[in-house]
Amino acid sequence: MAQVNIITLTTDWGPRDHYAGVVKGAILSKLPEARIVDITHQIPPFNVKQASFILRNSFPHFPDGTVHIVGVNTEESELTPHIALLYRNHYFIGADNGIFTLMFDGLPDKIVELTIPQDSGHFIFSTRDRFVKAAVHLATGKPVEELGDVRNELKALISMQPQINGNIISGRVIYIDNYENVFLNITEKEFLETGMRRRFSLNIKGKTHPVNVVRNAYSDVPEGEIAVLFSTTGYLEIAINKGNASSLLGLRNDDVVLIEFAR
Repeated sequence: MAQVNIITLTTDWGPRDHYAGVVKGAILSKLPEARIVDITHQIPPFNVKQASFILRNSFPHFPDGTVHIVGVNTEESELTPHIALLYRNHYFIGADNGIFTLMFDGLPDKIVELTIPQDSGHFIFSTRDRFVKAAVHLATGKPVEELGDVRNELKALISMQPQINGNIISGRVIYIDNYENVFLNITEKEFLETGMRRRFSLNIKGKTHPVNVVRNAYSDVPEGEIAVLFSTTGYLEIAINKGNASSLLGLRNDDVVLIEFAR
């Protein structure tokens, strides 16, 4: 892979504190030519499900050889080691807390448990003191195997799959964006195979919303109306044209939404 010197940051630090600035400074001190990209620092604290959704939909748009630092729920333990891995020509560094099994569709090409020492005697800021060293190592074209011991497995978190029962798909909210558009864990393939282009309705907390068809754009419905779309993430999206679907429909992460197809 060509050396691209791109290092991305995805964290739950928020915009207020010094943490992101410190990590960027540490990267640039070791690799002045690094190109640092903030994917987001506003993951809800410790929420690996939200982080996995954002990274899953972000990393494929970066060049091969990009290094992605995942600074979410990074505390190391015997059951949650720090790892570096190679997946689809991208490098990832983080804690083996289940985020990668949620993010990837299969096993990585390489997995290494980090054994490189930290840059300080403190163990509460591993992103700065360990992940940066690993990221610079990889961004300069060095082998991932030199960072530690090769492994074959990742900690598994069960990805929430929709339940399909006859004419009904039972899905869950997996993400709500800044516009309060709601993303369900139902893929376009699952929807089309079950629905067979029949009309359908949404059942949200016992209330039925007849929607009938999947739209191509938010503006395909009048302002204030519900639109169901196949989003660019690959998952089914519920939106309200010029409105806030999450608030108006009372939906939060992990809530159940039923898709009921006409018989």
